[in-house]
Amino acid sequence: MTAYDELMAFQRDTEALGQVAGRLGWDQETMMPRGAAAQRSEEMAAMEGVLHARRIDPRMADWLAKIDDAALGPVEQAQMREIRRSYARTVKVPAALAAEIARVTSRAQGQWAEARSNDDVAAFVPVLKDVLRLKREEGQALAAGGNVYDAMLDDYEPGITADDLETMFAAMRPRLVALRAAVLDRPAPAGLTGTFDEPKQMQLTRKLAKAFGYDMATGRVDKAVHPFSSGSGQDVRITTRTSETDPFNCFYSTIHEVGHACYEQNIAPDFLLTPLGRGVSMGVHESQSRIYENQLGRSRAFCGFLFEQMQAQFGDFGVADADALYGAVNRVSNGYIRTEADEVQYNLHIMLRFDLERALISGDLGAGDLEAAWNDRFKADFGYEVDRASNGCLQDVHWSVGLFGYFPTYSLGNVYAGCLYQALRAAVPDLETQLAQGDLGPATGWLAQNVQCHGGRHLPREVIEQASGIAPSEGPLLDYLDGKFGALYGL
Repeated sequence: MTAYDELMAFQRDTEALGQVAGRLGWDQETMMPRGAAAQRSEEMAAMEGVLHARRIDPRMADWLAKIDDAALGPVEQAQMREIRRSYARTVKVPAALAAEIARVTSRAQGQWAEARSNDDVAAFVPVLKDVLRLKREEGQALAAGGNVYDAMLDDYEPGITADDLETMFAAMRPRLVALRAAVLDRPAPAGLTGTFDEPKQMQLTRKLAKAFGYDMATGRVDKAVHPFSSGSGQDVRITTRTSETDPFNCFYSTIHEVGHACYEQNIAPDFLLTPLGRGVSMGVHESQSRIYENQLGRSRAFCGFLFEQMQAQFGDFGVADADALYGAVNRVSNGYIRTEADEVQYNLHIMLRFDLERALISGDLGAGDLEAAWNDRFKADFGYEVDRASNGCLQDVHWSVGLFGYFPTYSLGNVYAGCLYQALRAAVPDLETQLAQGDLGPATGWLAQNVQCHGGRHLPREVIEQASGIAPSEGPLLDYLDGKFGALYGL
């Protein structure tokens, strides 16, 4: 065996163990008994210790020194790019710190969920302080004297910096704020009222998942406090949530997570259990979940299909026709929750989190001051007060599990989705007709062929540029939003 072959055999086992660790996380959020939390945190720490040791195994340095990347083919070079990047980052973080982060964040997730259910920020502040302390230490190790927040961003969107994001948000904010003000000044379409049987919601949501191409033979749909997707290759699981008064929460959470899941399911089988066998970045990942959820799932055409499905499942549910459902699905209104936000306001929620988490990481904002800072910023951006903590700084799981730098990738995903949708419409001229019939195949097939199958082979912006034919920018997204909501609200 060549050094490359030996390295890849070793790497496949590491990737497999990483999938096992991910399954522990999935179980923790879905099936695990509450009393197992302390033990699970030790199990997660032990798994992280094993993975960290493999990632910095002395043999890794030997293999990396022996392999001449230039002598390899394009796919093999991409594998080496990802392996070298992972090795360079991992060797900077002490094993004990990596294990402690896994231990604390595993426990913190349950503590966050309890604090959220009780609207009790004070109960969450001590564990958030612990998570922040550990993540700052990790960030400082990774940055090696450079920008700590940039080093954290690199975990989720390689190559992006806070300055890049600031520039993007500065370009987006004026048009989003203007569109929001104009829309809120117009009469809003009627929303959804009534109650909707939750088992029936789950029946329909599984049907929608299949319509969007989710392979249930290698996946499953469960419920969790915060919807998420987990796994890759031949085991890709999603979760959703239900509310008896808001079935859209269930349906669109599911479609969003299906976008993530289909990305993982559609990666070229040759990349299974290799560094290329997963989505290349969270920004590209979010481009798939957001285009599935919004440009496709909230389109006028698809709402016609959804109206028929909801009638069949719930009977007369108080909405007159498909156009009325389209209005209800895309209704712009005041609200607190990021995951329930309309397309016009969603990115404003991300900008708030981006600024606050940078301040938390830099130490300019302490954990004990987060609630007040959040509430002040929310009032300034949205014009009304946060009514309770679960609608404010406790609404998201991300910070409890140490995902600092993750939030901006949602907006990057929206920007990437705008570019992809522009290309998709040109490539699939009958798109509207197909969506109206519930035929998502041509749209999702185009995304599978042009984005998803590549896995981690190309760099994030390269994937989007190759698929869309343009350099990624916020322009197509903002034009799409202006056109869609301008028409819907008669602007």
